[in-house]
Amino acid sequence: MELKPIFPFEPVSTNVSPSGSDWVAQIKWDGVRMLHYFNGVETRLFNRKLNERTLQYPELLDTKAFCHADSVILDGEIIAFDNNKPSFHEIMKRDSLKQTQKIQLSIAKVPVTYMIFDVLFYNGAWMTGNTLANRLQLLERIITPRNNIQVTQNFPDGSALFSLMKEYRMEGVVYKDLSSKYAINGKDGRWKKQKIYKDLYAIVGGVTLRNKIVNSLLLGLYTNEQDLLYIGHAGTGKLTNHDWVRITELTSRMVIDRKPFMNEPERSKDAVWVRPELKVKVEFLEFTPNGTMRHPSIQSVVNVSKKECATDQITVT
Repeated sequence: MELKPIFPFEPVSTNVSPSGSDWVAQIKWDGVRMLHYFNGVETRLFNRKLNERTLQYPELLDTKAFCHADSVILDGEIIAFDNNKPSFHEIMKRDSLKQTQKIQLSIAKVPVTYMIFDVLFYNGAWMTGNTLANRLQLLERIITPRNNIQVTQNFPDGSALFSLMKEYRMEGVVYKDLSSKYAINGKDGRWKKQKIYKDLYAIVGGVTLRNKIVNSLLLGLYTNEQDLLYIGHAGTGKLTNHDWVRITELTSRMVIDRKPFMNEPERSKDAVWVRPELKVKVEFLEFTPNGTMRHPSIQSVVNVSKKECATDQITVT
C-alpha cells in the first residue's frame, strides 16, 4: 500500500479565544509539524511542506511499538527542549541534519518528542470525514504513550490555557471545533491559533528595495553605550502599499555610506544604509539565540524618542 504525502489542515490566526462546549484547546508547541505515514511495512515522515524527514528522526520510526494499527497516518509536532521549554532553535538542530553519523549522535544530544494530535488514516480507511471528537477518541485507543511519543492533551477552557501559556512564555494555543472534519490542504476557522507575541519600538538603520520601493526594514535598538544593535529585518505586517511608498520617500533622504549598526546585519549585501531616524513598532514571537527577532511584523511607523528604542525593552528570561 502506498500512502502519498498530503498537505495538512492549517489553523487561521485569531486574537480571541473561542468559547463553548464545541471547542477544545491544545498547547501550540514550538516545534515542526510532522505527518507520520505507516503503510504496514515502512514508516516515513513528511513535514507540512511535503519535505521528507524520515532520515532525521530514526527513533520515531518504530510505529508498531506505540501505535496499534496495521496502517496509519498521524498528524502532530516534533519538539525538542531547551531548559525544560520547547525550543524551535533546538529542533532545528535535528531537522537540518543530513549525514547519518551526525543524526545518530544527535539522538542523545538533542532528544525529541512527537506530540500527536490527530489521526487521518487508520487500517486502510480515511478518518478525515469523521468529526474531530471521533478522531480524538480513536487516537486515545490506538496510541500507547512512551518517553518520546505523547498524545497532545485537550483542554476545555481555552482562555485559561492561553493565560497559562503566557505565564510560562510558551508559543501559544490552538483551538479546534470538535465537530470539524479534517480538510486536507485546507485552512479555515474551524481550527484557530492564537500566538503569544511580544512587541517593542525599533529604529531603522537600513532598508532593502524591490523595483525601487522599500520592501524590508533593517532594525536596531540602542545599547546603554548608545551603539545601535541590529535585531533583525521585517517586511511584513500592517503597513499598506501607500505606507511603503512613503517610507521609500523618507529613507531616500536619509541615505548614508556606512552601516550604523555595531554588528553585522543578515542582509548587509543588499542593504541601503540610512540615518537612524525612522522608528517603528514591531511585534515578534521571541529572540533567537543569535539575537534576532523571530517572526517580526511591523505594526506601524511611530513618533517616539530615540530613548524608547533601547535594549532595555528586552526582558531577560
